Amino acid sequence: MAESAVSLVIQNLAPLLITEAKLLKGIHEEVTSIRREMEMIQSFLKEKYDMSNVAKTWVKHVREEAYHIEDVIDEYILHFAKLHRQKRFSYFLQKVFHFTINLKARHVIASEIQDINRILKDIQKSGERYGFNAIEQGRSSIDAKSDTWDPRMTSLFIEEAEVVGIESHRDKLINWLLKGSSNHMVFSVVGIGGLGKTTLVRKVYDNDEVAPHFDCRAWITVSQSYKMEELLRDVIKQFYKARKEFAPKEFDTMKVTSLIEELKHYLREQRYVVIFDDVWDIEFWECIKCSFPENDKGSRIIITTRNEDVAPSSNESLDYYVYKMSSLPFEKAFELFCKKVFKREGGQCPPDFVDISCGIVEKCGGLPLAIVAIGGLFSTKAKAVSEWRKVLDSLSSEFEINSRLKSITKILSFSYHDLPYNLKACFLYFGMFPEDCFINCARLTRLWIAEGFVKEKKGLTLEDVAQEYLNQLIHRSLVQVNEEDIIGKIRRCRVHDMMHEVILSRSEELSFNLVSMTNYSNFERAARRLSIQNNVNTRLQSITNSQTRSILLLGVNEVPSSFLSTCFAKFKLMKIMDCEGAPIDYIPKEVGNLFHLTYLSLRDTKVQMLPKSIGKLHNLETLDLKHSLVSELPADISGLRKLRYLVAYNFKRDTQHCIVSHCGIKIPNDIRHLESLQKLFFIEASSATLITELGSLAQLRKFSISKVKKENGMDLCTAIQKMSHLQSLVIFAISEEEVLDLQLLPSPPPLLQTLGLHGQLEKLPEWIPKLKSIVRIVLNWSKLMEDPLKVLQALPNLMDLWLQDGYKGEQLHIEGGGFQKLKALVLRTSRGLNKLIIDEGALPLLEKLEIEDCPQLKEVPSGIHHLKCLKYLQFDEMPTEFVLSLQPNEGPNFGKIKHISSVTFRYRTRGENYKWYKLGDSALLKHLQR
Repeated sequence: MAESAVSLVIQNLAPLLITEAKLLKGIHEEVTSIRREMEMIQSFLKEKYDMSNVAKTWVKHVREEAYHIEDVIDEYILHFAKLHRQKRFSYFLQKVFHFTINLKARHVIASEIQDINRILKDIQKSGERYGFNAIEQGRSSIDAKSDTWDPRMTSLFIEEAEVVGIESHRDKLINWLLKGSSNHMVFSVVGIGGLGKTTLVRKVYDNDEVAPHFDCRAWITVSQSYKMEELLRDVIKQFYKARKEFAPKEFDTMKVTSLIEELKHYLREQRYVVIFDDVWDIEFWECIKCSFPENDKGSRIIITTRNEDVAPSSNESLDYYVYKMSSLPFEKAFELFCKKVFKREGGQCPPDFVDISCGIVEKCGGLPLAIVAIGGLFSTKAKAVSEWRKVLDSLSSEFEINSRLKSITKILSFSYHDLPYNLKACFLYFGMFPEDCFINCARLTRLWIAEGFVKEKKGLTLEDVAQEYLNQLIHRSLVQVNEEDIIGKIRRCRVHDMMHEVILSRSEELSFNLVSMTNYSNFERAARRLSIQNNVNTRLQSITNSQTRSILLLGVNEVPSSFLSTCFAKFKLMKIMDCEGAPIDYIPKEVGNLFHLTYLSLRDTKVQMLPKSIGKLHNLETLDLKHSLVSELPADISGLRKLRYLVAYNFKRDTQHCIVSHCGIKIPNDIRHLESLQKLFFIEASSATLITELGSLAQLRKFSISKVKKENGMDLCTAIQKMSHLQSLVIFAISEEEVLDLQLLPSPPPLLQTLGLHGQLEKLPEWIPKLKSIVRIVLNWSKLMEDPLKVLQALPNLMDLWLQDGYKGEQLHIEGGGFQKLKALVLRTSRGLNKLIIDEGALPLLEKLEIEDCPQLKEVPSGIHHLKCLKYLQFDEMPTEFVLSLQPNEGPNFGKIKHISSVTFRYRTRGENYKWYKLGDSALLKHLQR
């Protein structure tokens, strides 16, 4: 997109070219002129406006020229990087040679820069000819909003009979309005555009019980371009009108301060309800709340918004509530579709159309706006399954040409246009992934960083800032959380299918990326970013466009042997190569040609070895080898001084479902040079020298090491002590019988949140009680003789605890007040354990309890009935007597667990295969009787 392209140019141009430009007469002025011109253009592009076709063409030219500047910069850097590597001549001849070559290169660059400057000036003049004559003004007359019908207004006039699936939401909101406390209360309804927030709240507002309950009421549509004076006047006039009074005319000339005073005075003795619909501005509530007195009359305010950050937070007041709307469940979505499409059939779907109708409804993803609009399209088509199938298969193209579907695109696009420019590129990047794809959040944010979308922020790492960006997109209801772990960390996310269509449409318009799918092989169009998805017949070897900077291979069935060599030889300016899951088994030595490469992922590939030329990638920041077959890194890896993320391991499991220790990667000495590393997972403790050098990696946030021996303990503790930023630490002993000697760590890293210790512990390390920030602990093979829970239950922020073969004693005791924040507790392979005691007041937030292979445990934990938040109780490989005691009707211990919504049992069938049973399942009883 143009904003991002221009931003990157401004960011990189001055430091990379100005120093060299001073050596040639006139170039300094040319570069400065380009930078100034780009800053002007950036100011223009940051504005929110609806562009005409002329403006779109103008912006396209700006974007292309920004890409041209970026190419010139990177070609220039690459040229000098190659010269730096040459060592063929004597010092004197080399110096003369370099002077001659450098002089020639600078003249070429000078010519390029002068051409760019001339083109930019021509672009500005063309803008003047077509109406946006002053970029500095940031906005032109042709950008003005048109007075065309806003599709959002339709939500205010939907008949009750047309509404489906909001009944429970409506009744809940009405109950809050009418039967809540007498306090002044604020409710925020949050959700993605098109979900039906306005429709829901309008049905509440117009309800026959609601209107007479309040003395006065007002409905205000706020939208993106509100003016506070006009908004306050509208509120006052509606309040007067509701009381059948006339508002004084002097309100028409009052300023904001006077209007606020008048409003507060008028409402002091009134029970009022006011709706602020479609709020976008985060500052809105701070500006408006002082106008509405907290008069203990049972007054209510409802806000609808797509952005959770707009909603007044419950942290600010106990009388503020956030109500998150979700998509329609399939049954309700299907009912709404049939109401719209099969009116003549009484809203009943004919049998022949059930399958295709289900496919259409699934495509809509429970979004009422999409169901109604797409249903309206199909209602105009002949009632023939073959005709419907054609329309469904071509639905993506219909979004741009069919007027019935434009309302979907327009409403969802409002959210995109409201994004700050730095988030727009991040959001469009979801178009690089297939529709309905669940995306690994860590992968996504690392790609954003590699693309240059993430800007530095004082006191935060780029990874922290990227996570902030993702959180903003989630809070704006643009991105959906698909999976999060027990401690609340988001693992996977996605965008709604309808939003994905908007992204693809916008991306194509902006030439943001090019997506190649099955049987599509048109690579003639220039693409900075190329996503190759699910292809069988795509001719990968035909991709030769040197402008390509990023390639993602996603679900590719076959990669020609020449493809990678061609990429690495011809795409000399490439920055990102993501081959995760691709069917490749080697990386050619030509990878060393990619001087600008910042991101290389070989995750889940069959690659066994990296070429020595990997050491030439001096700009590489991410090297992802997880689940590849690479077991050793070349010595040249020590030259990658910018490397931030290095992950290389492969889980292997033994018969007890444990992760074995020999899963890391051998790394050469001189690791001390990789001072930029923030994540290092896993390396093997191959030498004492290597372990000592780890102390130089002071920027590490996540670190794991395997094959640790007892004699490594002192050196390892010394190194860890220097990792003051460490948040995650995982240590594997060389075998489950090896002792981890970690007592000599005087104080643990202060920010440590995750700790995994896999090996024998003669006793629990004395620094464990100091882990005030710890949220997750895994103790595997610890074989402790003393009850570790005595210490662990006092950790103030611990949320997740795993003990696997961690305790050899007979009894574990969790005292009252223990584990105040723990949400998950897993006890595995405690073969001597015969009793687990839980005192009242312990584990108040526990949601999941898993007990596996504890053959001496004869009854469920005493006190389990106190755990009111417990939702999931799982027993694995437990003895028959124990399981029978829990069964409904017959089991004496059933009463202790009947309040738990999910109780399951798991038994190994063969190898790593398991069979699951539910409580009371007849198949479970048959299994136990074998």
